[in-house]
Amino acid sequence: MDKKDLEKNLVQYQNLERQLQSVMMQKHQLQLQLSEIDLALKELDKTNGEVFKSIGSIMIKSSKEEAKKDLDERKKLSDIRVNSLKKQEDQLKVQLEDLKVILEEALGQGKDGAGAE
Repeated sequence: MDKKDLEKNLVQYQNLERQLQSVMMQKHQLQLQLSEIDLALKELDKTNGEVFKSIGSIMIKSSKEEAKKDLDERKKLSDIRVNSLKKQEDQLKVQLEDLKVILEEALGQGKDGAGAE
């Protein structure tokens, strides 16, 4: 592998690492949202009184059923997004591992070649 290819692969490896980090952060944030949604659903089941939901910076009175429906929909969408991010994360990890092997071989050959001269 020549120097240009090596540099190209190193840049690609760094880009993949950044993408993986971003995907993992997004997944973590969604998992936190899912925890909050689960907590809200549990609290909603306990209540018999008035229910309010937050829309932007205001609170709106809502029926318990409507609030539950909204939370269930948000949970469903968040689950789908988390699963999608998990798949992306797995693909990026495979790509990183493949590229790591290529880089290690190239750097190993460079060391072997330097010692033989």
